[in-house]
Amino acid sequence: MSVVYQKRLRGWRFTLFNCCLGFGHALVIFNAGAYIAMLPRVAGGLGVPPSFATWTQTDYMIALALAFPVGGWLARRFGEYRPFVAAFLAFTLASFICAYCTAFYSYLAGRILLGFAGGLTLPLGQALLLKEYPDRRKSLGIGVWSIFTLTPFTFGPPLGGWIADNLGWRWLFWLNIPVALAIAGIVGALLYRRGHRLSWQRFDSIGFLLSVMLVFGLQTLLNQGNDWDWTHSAYINGLIALIGATLIYWVVWELHVRRPFLDIRLFAHRNFAIGVFILFTGFLCFQGLLSLLIVQLQLAFGYSSWEAGLVFLPMAILAKPMASVFHEIVKRCDARLLASANLLGFAATYFWLSRFDDPDAFAQLFWPKLLEGACLGSFFVPMTALLLHGLPAERQWRALELANLLRIAAGAIGIAVQGIVLYRRVPQHLTRFAENHGAFELTDHPALAALNSLGFAETAALAKYAKLAGRDAVLHGMNDAFWMAGCLFVGMAALVWFAHPTRTPVKASVEQELRRETQELLAEEA
Repeated sequence: MSVVYQKRLRGWRFTLFNCCLGFGHALVIFNAGAYIAMLPRVAGGLGVPPSFATWTQTDYMIALALAFPVGGWLARRFGEYRPFVAAFLAFTLASFICAYCTAFYSYLAGRILLGFAGGLTLPLGQALLLKEYPDRRKSLGIGVWSIFTLTPFTFGPPLGGWIADNLGWRWLFWLNIPVALAIAGIVGALLYRRGHRLSWQRFDSIGFLLSVMLVFGLQTLLNQGNDWDWTHSAYINGLIALIGATLIYWVVWELHVRRPFLDIRLFAHRNFAIGVFILFTGFLCFQGLLSLLIVQLQLAFGYSSWEAGLVFLPMAILAKPMASVFHEIVKRCDARLLASANLLGFAATYFWLSRFDDPDAFAQLFWPKLLEGACLGSFFVPMTALLLHGLPAERQWRALELANLLRIAAGAIGIAVQGIVLYRRVPQHLTRFAENHGAFELTDHPALAALNSLGFAETAALAKYAKLAGRDAVLHGMNDAFWMAGCLFVGMAALVWFAHPTRTPVKASVEQELRRETQELLAEEA
């Protein structure tokens, strides 16, 4: 059968194609950002504790991470557009499962499928878009794609909160279905019979299965550790042993197979190892603290989903402008300097947030979140330049596949880790409160007297005061998490200087410059 190679799209077809790919990308990212604001309502709707509802977000992100390298292999093996269309059809099916299922584990399976299908579309969609632009206009294609990169995530929480409050959280998935079907149908029609030179590159199925076992096993351990009391449970101890054995076998396998699923030999390069560590740890803190704050604003402080989502709207003001500026600055400066300044900015943000003491004062969150948006927009570009520096061109895509997998997985791990931090710190603050306020002192406490003066009976006033004490303990626990994150970012700002300098006197060619910009943009996904 002969392969048909059509010319590039032109006119209204080209415009429609750009819109479909952009909205498809935004849809996948929106399903990660918007869902965070819905977690308390998801827990109530499914009849599970909030810690169980968190699995549906963390496992979605783990599946999204594992799909990145698979999407690259599918593009090389079958071309981009057929796997892209199939992935959006799977995305539609997963959305229907999530919208329809009432049983928790069926719903969780739907979320995992949704994440994996969505993750496949991210590298495939970018490759499809850039193929339709001639070489001299690929920078324009990169600019079009960048519009849909950070924006859906920053606007996701408030829009997701509005959907949850006014339509119901399942409407996120009902709305996915017509949009995903339209994208799959239009892209399939526009690129019908588009040819591709098939590559018979072997897929490392064993490495993939070991990676799935390792990453999902670790995430399950973090998700369920608090519920099973950690090492006091035989189940948790068995899970730890399984993860350890899988890790050893996975490392040995990936080091010896000719074409590994993930090229872990890249960690022998100093810049890559330092860059990926900072990327992993930084996104772990950012994503975990974002989820922690938006969920606790609802559970502990009585915010609606919409109001909690609005807290993150200031991040959208500076995120995209800063990313655009840093794409130019990184060409002229040592990435270590830019990365160090960015990490210190994150540290200042989290130290600032650690002083949060009035849940009803929106201004206490607005200004730190505005600064955090600027830091988020300037985070990925210098980190990508740092970790790719010194790698040959043929290994840079493999480096990005590994870096993206670890970064997105770090977001899922961070959600669980920050939940553990809060789980540990809140009881300590309650204990300290009880130690500082004895039973006799408590009966004469001014707060109780104020509640009695408002008409509360003695027992009702005591119950109300205990609830306020619990709320205050949650606030202090959150502040502890922010303070620890600030300390970590200060340490990473120093660590970055152990990498090799990235500024080189050789001027890059136009082709190399386009490749670098494409790689930086791909690193900002999800």
